Amino acid sequence: MESAQSIVPIKMTDPRVTRRVSVADSDICQSRFHIIFYYNKMSSQESAWTLAGWTRESLGRALHEQPIFGGRLRRGEEAEGVLEIVSNDGGIRLFEVRISKTLAEFLDLEEREEAEAELLYWKDIDEENPQFSPLFYFQVTNFQCGGYSVGISCSLLLADPLAIICFLSRWANIHSKMVSETEMTKPPLFYTPKFKPNASFYTNQVGSNEVKDRRKPLIFKTGKLNPNDVETRKALVLRCIEEAELKLGGKRASKFSLIVKTHSEPEEIEVESYLRQGLMEEKPLSFSSGISCGSWDDLGASEVIFYEGYKPVCVSHWIGSAPGEGLLVLTPCPDESVSEVFNVVVTIS
Repeated sequence: MESAQSIVPIKMTDPRVTRRVSVADSDICQSRFHIIFYYNKMSSQESAWTLAGWTRESLGRALHEQPIFGGRLRRGEEAEGVLEIVSNDGGIRLFEVRISKTLAEFLDLEEREEAEAELLYWKDIDEENPQFSPLFYFQVTNFQCGGYSVGISCSLLLADPLAIICFLSRWANIHSKMVSETEMTKPPLFYTPKFKPNASFYTNQVGSNEVKDRRKPLIFKTGKLNPNDVETRKALVLRCIEEAELKLGGKRASKFSLIVKTHSEPEEIEVESYLRQGLMEEKPLSFSSGISCGSWDDLGASEVIFYEGYKPVCVSHWIGSAPGEGLLVLTPCPDESVSEVFNVVVTIS
């Protein structure tokens, strides 16, 4: 590891945005979405080091537009078990790392999925003092050939995978436009090679076992539904679980958590826990609105471009959560013309 720093919005957030989080099970606090973008070597004047150096400004601009991504969890004062995410400008953590392999060598590794634990960073949220824990981590890894990767880890309480990719696309657009208008022969102010590297005391909690056993999520799109109807949610959970298990196979999880982004004002996140046995015994009403399987290729991850002409050559993603548990994230469709249609991200053990 060559450097670590915090990226904050370019201007103070005022007024601050607050999002209420109702949590029944504390394990859900550690659930996160990981995504890694791989890029080939750029021109001699542009490198992963300059990408990280200019990021302080470009990501700062993106955070100014969506300050919640630089926020923190805190204990609410209203009721026990209620948390809040507040856009307090705590910032995103950025790490710059060097690896002793070329990009081609790394992508050809038989154990690549395990090795990808080195390409991103995560530290579990401190449940006693959550206000000190970042919810979003960003790591730039430099390969020997000049290629590089961008690894993202983001709490699922902060944003669902679709919202995360939308944020990354907006940031990449800001970055691409900014550097095209800048004298790129001049290194950015925060240019790591100008400084003597220091040994890092940071401990990465993304272990190789998690990456090896990672669970790639499926995406479903629902018909029209009322997300505030508890019985409808139970029926949807059961239907999505059955569909995911048919497609993915593997061991069946005995417990599932559902993260729901509501339409309330202010915005609220509700987290519910279900036992498979309990759902089966209840036999909730069948989900009549129907669901269809979506594709990750439609989310635009391959269009996250920081420098014009350099699309990612590979994108890897998965969800990290408590072992042996399934996880569902219910979020409104981004298309406002179909406001009653929802996306469901599902991962099973």
